[in-house]
Amino acid sequence: MTASQRYNTNKTGTGLLLAAGLLLGILVLGLSLIASITWGAADIAFSDIYQAFTAFDGSTNHLIIRTVRLPRSLIAMLVGASLAVAGAIMQGLTRNPLASPGILGINAGAAFAVVVGTFISGSSSLTTYAWYAFAGAAISAIAVYFLGSLGRGGLTPFNLTIAGAALTAFISSITSGILILSQRTLEEIRFWLAGSVAGRDINLLLQVLPYICVGLVLAIALSRQITILSLGEDTARSLGQSTALIKILAAISIILLAGASVAIAGPIGFVGLIVPHIVRLIVGVDYRWILPYSAILGAIMMLIADLAGRLVIQPSELPVGLVMPLIGAPFFIYLIRWKMKR
Repeated sequence: MTASQRYNTNKTGTGLLLAAGLLLGILVLGLSLIASITWGAADIAFSDIYQAFTAFDGSTNHLIIRTVRLPRSLIAMLVGASLAVAGAIMQGLTRNPLASPGILGINAGAAFAVVVGTFISGSSSLTTYAWYAFAGAAISAIAVYFLGSLGRGGLTPFNLTIAGAALTAFISSITSGILILSQRTLEEIRFWLAGSVAGRDINLLLQVLPYICVGLVLAIALSRQITILSLGEDTARSLGQSTALIKILAAISIILLAGASVAIAGPIGFVGLIVPHIVRLIVGVDYRWILPYSAILGAIMMLIADLAGRLVIQPSELPVGLVMPLIGAPFFIYLIRWKMKR
């Protein structure tokens, strides 16, 4: 067997293993979704859960399943997938292992826009929040890239991280000031600011679903180009890539995914930071595998975190935005220490 044949055989074997892993991840995601629908504050028999979908009779248990737990679980799944994919794209484009919607100020910008919009207009509709969040996410992304490019050496991973941290701190301080001055605004959006998927209905999910779908499809379509771009812009140009166009399309995907996620669930951190790193340990550096794996693992992580928040202090519950830092903060500290050692 020639070296070329051995390479093709190894490549085919690796592809089959990764495809099998993807199918296993989908299976685990399905089980996580079933667990999220099954368990909660109300003790509902599995037979009732099955009948809620096959023989709905309008009973209390059936209503809880179809109007509360199912929308909540689907939203958690989509938000986790969106944030994880957005974080993976950001890390690939910037070659910055600390890049994520939370670290680079996109979540903070979306939250700031929602707070300002609510303060000015007085609207407390989650539908209205979506448009504010998209605008805030887009402006924050542009501002971070602009500020990062002003530093010595241009748009380096370090400059981008510093710009994102500075902008996040600045925006968060203004957001806090508005909430202190306006008790009405704080009352209207304080639960949303904590980051939660509770109380969302299927209509809200349907409103943001097109944006999430477009963002995910665009991300998958750009996966090969992002893999090449993650090796360096000079390498990408030498291979005939239009780096400017790829960055613009990738930025649109990030804004759609992060903006829709923040709009429907509030600012939730760490998903976009830690999931891509875990995925790279499994699949390597090819974004054709990183992105689908990130979507599945991000959805699983959000479902588990939301379920834990419901079960840990019954009958009360913790918003998923408060549960995720308990998982993500230790990993973030480890990542910082690893980078400092390198």
